[in-house]
Amino acid sequence: MIKYKEKFEKMRVAGKLASRTLDMLTDFIKPGISTDRIDRLAYDFIRDSGGYSAPQFYRGFKRSLCTSLNHVVCHGIPSERILEDGDVINVDVTAIVNEYYGDTSRMFIIGNSSVKAKNLIDVTYESMMLAIKILKPGIKLGDIGHAIQTYVEEKGYSVVRDFCGHGISNTFHEAPNILHYGKKKYWVRALSWYDFHN
Repeated sequence: MIKYKEKFEKMRVAGKLASRTLDMLTDFIKPGISTDRIDRLAYDFIRDSGGYSAPQFYRGFKRSLCTSLNHVVCHGIPSERILEDGDVINVDVTAIVNEYYGDTSRMFIIGNSSVKAKNLIDVTYESMMLAIKILKPGIKLGDIGHAIQTYVEEKGYSVVRDFCGHGISNTFHEAPNILHYGKKKYWVRALSWYDFHN
């Protein structure tokens, strides 16, 4: 689906709310807080900022965000589990504003984590930034996956193939799926704002 300027602006508003939610949560995410409390804080902040939490009631999901703790890859469910020194957690926020979605997540290290955990987080982040850096008109989706896969494998890690990135606008998940592995020059061409106006 081609998204015109108005849609991009609406997506930007929703994305900013999701990002601001993570900023707000940062001071609270420390030893002693439960993931359920993090969820309630996010729900209140999104609601008070004029938005809605997308995950709540999505396909039966009963929380406002995902908290993926330690070995949980993604879509972790907030609970009474208390964060402890050494934990790592990904907090995934999706906000809806005026029927458009903003979806983002952030990794947090709780207290003093292991060198192994910190290295994994660093490599994951660096692979994402490498993939963002290659984005330009004309690249293919396989190029994105190849950039991520090549980098993480060079660092001694592997890619979880059961999940992927995805498009977003006025639906929660939409095409294209963005795999974190792939071959250069394969799959469909990645569209860009440039494509829509030239």
